[in-house]
Amino acid sequence: MIVSQKITIVRISKPARKNINEELQWFGSSLGLFGLRDKDKSLFRLFIELLKAAKMKQTISSDELAERMNLSRGTVIHHINKLIDSGIVVQSRNRYILRVDKLEELVEEIQKDINRTCSDLKEIAKDIDQWIGV
Repeated sequence: MIVSQKITIVRISKPARKNINEELQWFGSSLGLFGLRDKDKSLFRLFIELLKAAKMKQTISSDELAERMNLSRGTVIHHINKLIDSGIVVQSRNRYILRVDKLEELVEEIQKDINRTCSDLKEIAKDIDQWIGV
């Protein structure tokens, strides 16, 4: 089975002043989660709800998220799938939770994922170089 994760790291200037909302927005934008297409900030709001649930060590269903956020279940599922694909959210029996309950740990997990991927790339690159005689 091939496990695939897609995460985009975007280098953006950090917020100039300490403001939790701006820093959360910067955090998600730096992970390529929140973009111009999220005009109503629904993905951002979903991320916050998942963060709250993770802090309480509780999973949450798409129906509960849709109700709390006054969004359609389809919109919630669309955003949840993006978060699952990026490796930030995990699913357990139609319920969802952030991969870890602390954002610092989330960054550490993403860093491990990136390091594993780079290690695999380096190994394959070495094999290819040997194969083509470089």
